[in-house]
Amino acid sequence: MDAEPDPRRLPDSEDESAVDEDRWIVVKGRRWRRTDPGLDQQIVDELKSHLGRARNAVKAAKGSGSEEELRHARDRVNTAKHGLGERGDYWWDMSLADRVERAEEALERLG
Repeated sequence: MDAEPDPRRLPDSEDESAVDEDRWIVVKGRRWRRTDPGLDQQIVDELKSHLGRARNAVKAAKGSGSEEELRHARDRVNTAKHGLGERGDYWWDMSLADRVERAEEALERLG
């Protein structure tokens, strides 16, 4: 029985690389999941705005030493990343309706 391949590994072939470019981005040799391209740009912009503010809150919470604030800020980062399709179920394995619903639910939670 073959083991599941590590999705962060770089592709072995050109065929795999073509699909790979639509799904992953490589930064400093590490592969990261791309934002779901099926989402409306307005939703993406709103989620990325929340993501940026949440990342700033993580930095501030680390500086203040507040574990509660840090946990809350990291939860907000995670929610935004899920909404963008960068975490959680792979967006390419989901229907567009489910992906949009996930993004809208993330926006609602981020308020």
